[in-house]
Amino acid sequence: MLELRPAPEAVGLRVDAWLAILFPRLPHTLLRRALAEGILTLGGKPCAKGDRVRPGATYRLLREPAPPIGPEPNPGLSLDLLHAEGPLLALRKPAGMDCQPNDPAERDTLANALLARFPEVAGVGDGPLTCGILHRIDRDTSGLVLAARDQATYTALRAQFAARTVLKHYLALAAGNLHTPGHLDNLLAHNPRAPGRMIDATRWHDAKRPMRAITDYRPLRALRLAGRPYTLLHVTIRTGVTHQIRAQLAFAGHPLLGDRRYGGPLLPNFPRHFLHALAIDCTHPTTHAPLHLQAPLTPDLQALLAQP
Repeated sequence: MLELRPAPEAVGLRVDAWLAILFPRLPHTLLRRALAEGILTLGGKPCAKGDRVRPGATYRLLREPAPPIGPEPNPGLSLDLLHAEGPLLALRKPAGMDCQPNDPAERDTLANALLARFPEVAGVGDGPLTCGILHRIDRDTSGLVLAARDQATYTALRAQFAARTVLKHYLALAAGNLHTPGHLDNLLAHNPRAPGRMIDATRWHDAKRPMRAITDYRPLRALRLAGRPYTLLHVTIRTGVTHQIRAQLAFAGHPLLGDRRYGGPLLPNFPRHFLHALAIDCTHPTTHAPLHLQAPLTPDLQALLAQP
């Protein structure tokens, strides 16, 4: 058992956020589960994840939360490998697959497939579930994902992401007619009343931890599907906020085709949103040369664009 006295800057934080500071390498899901099991008490009573840290209080940690084992390799999953030069890997993730598991027991993510082919990625990253994956795209977004085979490469490339020197390019099919290039600059935050959805933080008085999202787009071609107008966009982002492209285009009145979460129009027999991570421009972590990596469109998106 450990006695913990919060530092002044921790006072007022949620208890789960405080534990995330104390144990930065552990997944938040694990810390919340540990709190639900009653590992942290105040005055003999278990603390809930949403409790606020009190000034001058003495908390008791009944046991340190144990770091989880990493995910299991799954050789039954296919891995679409685009680039494997040295310590850097480029993969094309299909729609319908998560990049990383939220729990070590999950077996159907890109990380599970990556571990089966490249076992050296185990333990590479910011936590045991990262498996070298440098950035994430949404479950129903297809396209390019980068991974590192060693910690030095991971650290070097994550520094580029943090400095916003990595350019990420997407193809998006947005509702409506867009004729000119556009620039979107919003403060986004997680919706406190609807988990899993982002909001425009400038319009919500209770938005927590707003994050700046900067998106540029240019129209490529106009389409008409099921009687509705759409515009195929080339989208470029330097920031990496959750649902950034989907939310910003929806807030601008042009939600993506198939994006149920943000009010996009739906098409029969097209079960996901039209967003594809097309390419990334970065600096090679070893040679320091400019690097451009690209992931071809998936067959379902190609077929949709080929419709007359």
